[in-house]
Amino acid sequence: MARVTGTKRAIFDAALQLAGERGITGTTMDDVAERAGVAKGSLYYNFASKDKLFEGLLCEGMTALTEALRAARDGKSGWVAIEALVTTLLGRIKANTALAKVIAGDIFRTDRAWKETSFAFRQDALAEFAAAIDEAAPEAATTGATLLMASSVFGAALVAGLEWLLFDEERPQSEVVAAILLTFSGRLAPVTR
Repeated sequence: MARVTGTKRAIFDAALQLAGERGITGTTMDDVAERAGVAKGSLYYNFASKDKLFEGLLCEGMTALTEALRAARDGKSGWVAIEALVTTLLGRIKANTALAKVIAGDIFRTDRAWKETSFAFRQDALAEFAAAIDEAAPEAATTGATLLMASSVFGAALVAGLEWLLFDEERPQSEVVAAILLTFSGRLAPVTR
């Protein structure tokens, strides 16, 4: 995806700031135009509707996230790849907390015009986690649980990352990664006798 610059960049940045503060539903096109410092005509020239604006914004963000996750897993396998993916996801959340808030708030919405686009990008991001999980726990693939496990790790990292940055930002990122990985290490499972 080509890098967005100029007026579109200003519009995306304003929409992201506002949606991070108020959510997508609470953000109006008038608010975006005002925050971006552009005329409403310019806003509508670039994006025919609020749906198109946020679809483009989420598409850009999810594409960048998927590319970062793919690069993080490159050359790694199993648990090492999972650690790299969690670390990268937390780094992306820290670098763009507003986008993470928008994604977290929108990921389970099925009434959005961009739901198919969002679903496709979600699947791409989860595929990186799923590949690492299949390597770390091949039995997951035989039970058909890989995608659910990938969603669990991704979701835990997303929510824990927001929790960290909003309520415990002094904690080092490495400790957050370690806590997430410990959650999935199996060491929390009860001992059966």
